Parts: sequence; C-alpha cells; structure tokens
Amino acid sequence: GGIGSYAVQIAKASGARVTGVCGTGKVELVRSLGADEVIDYTRDEVDRDGPCHDVIIDTAGCRPLSLLRRALTPRGTLVLAGGGHDAGGLLGGYTRQMRAPFVSMFTGQHLRGLASKERAQELEELGRLIDAGAVTPVIDRTYPLAEAPDAIRYLAEGHPAGKIVITLND
Repeated sequence: GGIGSYAVQIAKASGARVTGVCGTGKVELVRSLGADEVIDYTRDEVDRDGPCHDVIIDTAGCRPLSLLRRALTPRGTLVLAGGGHDAGGLLGGYTRQMRAPFVSMFTGQHLRGLASKERAQELEELGRLIDAGAVTPVIDRTYPLAEAPDAIRYLAEGHPAGKIVITLND
C-alpha cells in the first residue's frame, strides 16, 4: 500500500513497462495504478517468465534472493525495500539486505537494500508528478482519532490496500 503503489506510479510516469506483483484482492488496484501486467503471487511467481525484468523492487520481503534473481536480467537490479516478513536469525527480517551486496560481488546483477535520503530536487519532482495527477496516494481507510486503536488492529491484520489515515475530526 505504500512503497509499491508509489513505485508503480512513478515508474509509469517515467515511461517504464511495469509488472506489479500482489495478492488476488489487489490485482485491480495495481492495474488501476498503471501496471501493464499483474502477477497474482497466489497463482504464479515473479520468475515464471524467466529472466525478463531489468529492475525488481521487492517491498514484501518474503521472496528468496534466488527466486528474485531468476526473474532478473543478467545485468538487472534488485532493490530490497521490505524485510519484515523474513524473520528469524540474528538480523531478523533484514538478512537478505545484508547478504545481497555480497552476492552482488559474484554476479553481473546489482542487489542492494534500500537506503533513502530525502533530497529537495527529488521531492520537488514528486510534487510535480502529484500536481500533474501522475501519482496519487492510495487510501484504504480513514479513522477518526478516537478509533486509532481500531486502525492499528486493521493494519496488524495485514496488507491494507493503501494508506490508513487517522483524522482529528469525527
């Protein structure tokens, strides 16, 4: 609902051909965001067509590096933005992010964890995309402040289809 929905829209605004990967309940949402193709991960895997993706942004954190690498072109780039679902071990869900740069040293593929820093120029460009209607935040549900515990419970149930907004008004 966050990184993925923005990634689809920004990639489309940049002229990319986009394949979104999501569960059955979000297929139409991902299509509406501009994805050219959608893979329902309950039926297929991202590597189903072989090494055809130049860039993969993994926001879920639950696919093995080996599977994601099979879907990448030989010089492709894998960005690991999610890590919370691959729990266990000393580093919890961030084992893949730590392992990726080392694997990258032995292949032509570029594998890395997401490191982000706000830059004024990039925020201005994002603002232009929003003003132009090319990027729109996806809001799943809105809760008044008094119902914030309900909002947190809904979030904890997993996979909201967009942002959850808490308002000061009822």
